[in-house]
Amino acid sequence: MNGVHDMGGMHGMGPVAPEPGEPVFHHAWEGRVHAMTLASPTRGNIDAGRHQLERLPPAEYLRMSYYEKWLARLELLLVQGGFVTAEELATGRADPAAPKGTPVRPADSVEAALTGPYSYVREAGAPAYAVGDRVRARRISPPGHCRLPRYVRGCVGTILRRHGAHVLPDANAHDLGEQPAQLYTVRFAARDVWGPEASAIDSISLDLWEPYLERA
Repeated sequence: MNGVHDMGGMHGMGPVAPEPGEPVFHHAWEGRVHAMTLASPTRGNIDAGRHQLERLPPAEYLRMSYYEKWLARLELLLVQGGFVTAEELATGRADPAAPKGTPVRPADSVEAALTGPYSYVREAGAPAYAVGDRVRARRISPPGHCRLPRYVRGCVGTILRRHGAHVLPDANAHDLGEQPAQLYTVRFAARDVWGPEASAIDSISLDLWEPYLERA
């Protein structure tokens, strides 16, 4: 996550303009993309899906709307998983010789899939840090998926809360297993991140996994 996808703290991207009364979907096709994603056999690994978004070419990523990104991700995952071929996507027609799959999301299961709880909490070893400890976000630049924002790397903060062990996205995104690790909320003073021009009373709180941290 070292490309244009990690835009925290970057300038020149234009103002954030909330849309009053924004609809759930602006166009009917967006609802269909949402439904296809829900029904897709690739839906099980949210971290792998996020990594696919990070792999989109930067210019395309900035050009695409929200659900255009969803569709591009879904197409990539379906082809990589062997569920469809590139030719089937290009033509919009299934290969008559391809085996017929069993739907993974019958219509009567949709509501439960959308509203049912799912937890990424897991068991792991004892936490290395306690509330109040000073920690530094490590200066790392991994080639794959990572949930440590670029702008906070190397900054020192304070542990505000422990959340227990959770699935580590860096591993799960690449089919390396869940590798659960302790998760913490870490508070960073705004001036420690953005410099002396930032407000002295502002701060940033991030949920960060233990492998992202070192003792300050």
